[in-house]
Amino acid sequence: MSDASILVVDDNPDHLELTVLALSECCDPAQIATANDGVEALDYLWARGAHAARDASHLPKLVILDMKLVRMHGLEVLKAIRQDPRTATLPVVMHSSSTEKNDIAACYASGANSYVRKATDFDELRRKMRQVHDFWMTVNERSRNGV
Repeated sequence: MSDASILVVDDNPDHLELTVLALSECCDPAQIATANDGVEALDYLWARGAHAARDASHLPKLVILDMKLVRMHGLEVLKAIRQDPRTATLPVVMHSSSTEKNDIAACYASGANSYVRKATDFDELRRKMRQVHDFWMTVNERSRNGV
């Protein structure tokens, strides 16, 4: 998929599937790309590795990023996104089950646009993903450079 509007990153296959399913109620599932870890997410965004054929100039409008990923922690992914001029202003919503104030503070300090706690049931997940989608995809005004 080259022109996804939303990139969802989660290393738990069940969480990933449920998040995509919830988002699919708000938007075309074909507009949702997924990554199973932080390395794959960066490869997708920067069109390298398995995603080298993708047009890197077509960034998603939103990244929903799990914080506690294996291989590359979500905070490392977020920092890498913020340090690259191509993705520095890309909206990133951290999606985590952590309730630790230090974790939440670290996400914002690293450049997260928002922090959404993972839902405890599917109905709650559906409501949260609809709110995330509606705000970032329809309410929020994107910057003039397209990100």
